[in-house]
Amino acid sequence: MANIDDFLKKTYKLEESVNFDNYMKSLGVGLVTRKIANAVSPVLDLSKEGDEYIITQKSTFKNMIIRFKPGVEFVQDTPDGRSVNSVITIEGNKLHEVQKDEGGKNTVIDRVFTDTEVKMTMNHGEVSATRIYKLQE
Repeated sequence: MANIDDFLKKTYKLEESVNFDNYMKSLGVGLVTRKIANAVSPVLDLSKEGDEYIITQKSTFKNMIIRFKPGVEFVQDTPDGRSVNSVITIEGNKLHEVQKDEGGKNTVIDRVFTDTEVKMTMNHGEVSATRIYKLQE
C-alpha cells in the first residue's frame, strides 16, 4: 500500500466536481460564494515540515493552507469562513479529516492520493460531493 509521504511535493489541479454546489448549500454557503467556488479550478499540493503536514490549495478566488499533525485536533478556518475543530488522520495513502462545527454537524473529508490523481470525497449530513484533482506534469 502506498504511503502518504510518496505524494509530497506533487501538484494536482481540479478536473472534475460532482454535487459540490449542493454540498456547499448544506454548509450554508451563500449563492455568490458558491458561484465563485464552482467557477475556479484550484491547485492542490501536500508538503511536510518536521512532523507537520501542510495541505495547500490555491486558486484565483482564495488560497487555503491547512497545517496539521496527524491525529491532533486543531482549529481550522474553512474557505467559506467557518471556524471548525478538525482532526486529520493518515491511513496509508488517504487523509481522513473530520470537522466539527458549532452546530454539531460533522463534515468528513477523505483525500485519497494515487500516482495520477487525488480523489476528494466530502460528506456533510446526507449530502456528499466528489472532486477529482489530476496530477500536473
